[in-house]
Amino acid sequence: MKAVVAVAGMGSRFFPVAKTINKCMLPVLNEPVVAYAVADCLAAGAREIALVTADGETGRQVRHYFTHDPDLEQYFAGRGWQAKYEAIAHLHDQADFTFIEQPRDERYGTALPAMLAGDFIDGDDFLLLAGDDLLLRTDGGSDLADLVAARAAAGTPAAMAAASVPGADAHRYGILNPRAGAQGHQVLDALLEKPTEYQEATAYINISRTLLPGDAVPYFLELKPAANGEYQATDAVAAYARDHDVLIHPVRGQYYDCGNTTGWLAANHAAAQARGLAVPGVQTR
Repeated sequence: MKAVVAVAGMGSRFFPVAKTINKCMLPVLNEPVVAYAVADCLAAGAREIALVTADGETGRQVRHYFTHDPDLEQYFAGRGWQAKYEAIAHLHDQADFTFIEQPRDERYGTALPAMLAGDFIDGDDFLLLAGDDLLLRTDGGSDLADLVAARAAAGTPAAMAAASVPGADAHRYGILNPRAGAQGHQVLDALLEKPTEYQEATAYINISRTLLPGDAVPYFLELKPAANGEYQATDAVAAYARDHDVLIHPVRGQYYDCGNTTGWLAANHAAAQARGLAVPGVQTR
């Protein structure tokens, strides 16, 4: 199994700092957001990971973080700081990283990473996820590992991770509308884009974490842009779901959209609390 991590976004919600700093490299405590996503991929068993980056400085930052820097490692070792460097050194032992540059042209959207990574995927199963989202678990578990196990148990070719929200809040999200599959599991029936009316007590929302087989790639390559001009990964998954069962798997971790300032701040606060760190000026409940 491989993983494709999307980190090529412009970060418009973080401008002007995103002009220079890739939003996925913003820290949650002392690690960039994308490092949490990569750790989840490793926990799920992915050992070949493609990071789809932008061109220029923001792409260079991601490549540098996930590339071995022997000079820096030697510098840290010379000062007795080996343990600090080990926090990233272990990444190079556990996975092979491929960097795919997403051109800045007229095409844009969440489907482009899978479209560009076809040769890397090469027919294998792959995880597709956004590098600026965080699923925070306090029990040491991995929601991507759970997703892989759930797909195997259900016997479906694909699976989508889903967070749950009250049905009254469904209008704020992209909703995964379920139906009963052949084995009684909940599988994807349709994707509802911010429905104005939703009758169920709870709703499953898309959190950009999907496990797909290699034969799903043509569904991405055949995409046409949506009405807003974007090539949307959800459109490709929805098309695949019309022909195959796609398991909906509820996650246990708390989901944070770190692509906006509110979500990123909330993730830092939650991560600090999870580690028992005091946050000055913030009252905890």
